[in-house]
Amino acid sequence: MRNTIMTDMVELTIDGIRTRVPEGTTVLEAARGLGIVIPTLCHYPGLTPYGACRVCLVEVVKGNRSRLEASCTLPAQNGMVIRTDTERVRRVRKVVVELLLASCPNSKALQDLAASIGVDKVRFEIKDRGCILCGLCVRYCKEQMQSGGIGFVGRGTSRRVGTAFGETPEECRNCGGCEWICPVCERACTAGNLVDGLCGGCQNLAPVETCLFCIKCSEAVGARGHKVF
Repeated sequence: MRNTIMTDMVELTIDGIRTRVPEGTTVLEAARGLGIVIPTLCHYPGLTPYGACRVCLVEVVKGNRSRLEASCTLPAQNGMVIRTDTERVRRVRKVVVELLLASCPNSKALQDLAASIGVDKVRFEIKDRGCILCGLCVRYCKEQMQSGGIGFVGRGTSRRVGTAFGETPEECRNCGGCEWICPVCERACTAGNLVDGLCGGCQNLAPVETCLFCIKCSEAVGARGHKVF
């Protein structure tokens, strides 16, 4: 008789949908299993959840109160009630993306994300730092390449990604994975010619036609209509 490993299941409700997932599953994973889109920047399948960008915030409801938490690091628990698309979530998510854009305005990934959630201006002072400290490159180097050639250097506002003593470490395999996984390295098509910190302003500002009864079937709506995934 074969030995079978039984996995404990937990039950939670996401956007009114009751679901059961294996214990240890994050809320982000559970939501994606239901086809619910939660935007992320610092999350990547196969890498340890980090919760740095805060773009994946969701509302955790308990009784008459609720709190915002990063869904990529939040373990699913029995009886949880999660809301991913409330007014509060959308408002805070926009502010987070604005702050990230102020640090890396030329990032295509950030500009695309801003367009998809309706950010129409950046209200913060723009200082291009070229890094949002998402930690993707650091985790990829350590966990996937088993190298650890790069890491975080400094503290506070001086924190950055670098190498020990600023020199190329022997552990580096020159794989290019750190650049490949970086959400900032790919530049927006109008980088250097932004309007109020944004490119593709037409997608944010131009009125668009949608279905008479919108069921939110698309991830992004731009000047050319729905982009369905």
